[in-house]
This record gives sequence, C-alpha cells and structure tokens, in this order.
Amino acid sequence: MSTLDTLSDRYLNYLLIEKGLSAKTLESYGSDMARYLSFLEKNGIKDISNAGTPVILKYLIFIRNEGLGAKSRARHLVTLRGFYKFLVNEKILKHDPARLVALPKSGLKLPDVLSVEEVKLLLSIPDTGTPTGARDAAMIELLYASGLRVSELINLKFQDINLEAGFVRIFGKGSKERIVPIGLFAKEKIDDYLKTSRPLLLKNIASKYLFVARAGKPMTRQGFWKLLKRYAQKAGFIKKITPHSLRHSFASHLLEGGADLRAVQVMLGHVDISTTQIYTHVAREHLKNMHEKFHPRS
Repeated sequence: MSTLDTLSDRYLNYLLIEKGLSAKTLESYGSDMARYLSFLEKNGIKDISNAGTPVILKYLIFIRNEGLGAKSRARHLVTLRGFYKFLVNEKILKHDPARLVALPKSGLKLPDVLSVEEVKLLLSIPDTGTPTGARDAAMIELLYASGLRVSELINLKFQDINLEAGFVRIFGKGSKERIVPIGLFAKEKIDDYLKTSRPLLLKNIASKYLFVARAGKPMTRQGFWKLLKRYAQKAGFIKKITPHSLRHSFASHLLEGGADLRAVQVMLGHVDISTTQIYTHVAREHLKNMHEKFHPRS
C-alpha cells in the first residue's frame, strides 16, 4: 500500500471514529479521495508534500473538464480541505495548501426557500379538526420550527420531545445527538396532537414513535413527501415544495433575523460549517433586496 493510500485510509478512519460520519457520507468522502489519489498517481505525484495549492487547483480544473458541475466540485474541495487539515493536525504537513482555495461560486446554489408569509400559508392548510390533520400540522410545524431532516422527523420517538422545556432531541447523521428548540407554535400544535389525535390514531396500540401512521408505525419518507405536496398544492404554490424546503427556510429565516452562523450550524447538525455557509448567501440576497428597496441611493 502506498503512502498516499495509507494517509487516505487514516483520514477516512478519523472521519468514521472521531467525527462519527454516517456510512453514506463516508462513502462520498472515500469516493472523492480515491479520485484525487488517482489524479495524483497519473501526474507522478507520490509524496503528499508535493501536492500543494497548484496541484489542488489543477485537480479542480481537471474534474471540471471531466464534466463535474460546480456543486460537485465544491464537495470535492470540502473533502480535500478536511484531508489537508487532518494532515496538518497530524504533523504530517506544516502548512495547509487547500486553505486558500476558494469554493466554486456557482456551486453554492441558493436553496429553494419559502418566504415567512408562504410558510404561514402552508401551516394554515391542514385541518386540525381531524386526527390526521392535527398530526400533519404538528409535523410540518416542527419541521420548520427546528430545521429537521425528514428522516429525523419521521423517526422521532415519544421520549425525544420535551414540551415543558421546549426542545427536541435529535439523532442525526452518524448518530450525532443534538438538542434543538421547538418554539411556541410547534409546542402548541404537538401538545394538541398528543392530547387529542394521537390516541385516536393509535386505537389502543402502543407505539414508541411520536408521529404515528397505520398500526402505530412511523410514517415513511415517501408518505410525508406526498402529504406535504398535497398541502402545497392546496395552498396554491407553483414552486416545488419538499421537506428540505422547510429546512432551508428555517436556516435562512434565522440568518435573516440576525442569528449566529455557528448556532445555525449546531441546530442543523452540520459537521462542517462550510455546509451551513450556503445559507449566508440567501441572507445576503435578502439584505441586498432590502437595501435596493429602502435605501434612497441604492
């Protein structure tokens, strides 16, 4: 096994053991590293100390010419930044050659977000007078209030919610635990659902899941996507609305309101803050629009 392969394996083991990344995320990092090492080998580079900033830039140009879009190139650079930072921390390299390499700008595509008014409209659609409507209203409200991934939402256990304290405990990617506030509106919707609708949906069946579907089982990802799509259509939205749209909106609205980027990173459960930084572009766009609208000399 070559030195480069050894270093790559050490880095991936570090991500698995120290960072606790999920198998899917680790697979992506491994694929990126394999592609980079293949590039180094083809260019006759056997020592990582010879793979400095010019080589990294040459690699990004290479994968662009291979047809990779800006978003994929940005992901590759995030992988390499982590790799080189690891090498510096391990005293294998003295300097980080990837630190000053900028992410491809067009790779930071603005995520689809809803305005605050659009969120309010969507949240008003479910019929809370029915058991399923009350459940759906609570789920959508919590999704927006806490920025959950859809997989995190449907797998919430009854014991993971603390209405009195006003927070939810999430086990995200890589089984990383985080605590996220849920807010007053979500708290009220969930409380109403638990008191009136959940017992009716369970019909004397015990379930460990907070939000239940048939026979006390959790809702599937596809099931939640379908109901959200149905409510979006009833609200008259033309744009495509997905569960991730509400997660994007959660982050963007927090940043627009002045929230700290690190705090948003923690609430979203992002391991790398570069993943969260995409939302700062949404906030900047909002500020730019406000400036153009209200400044007398914009």
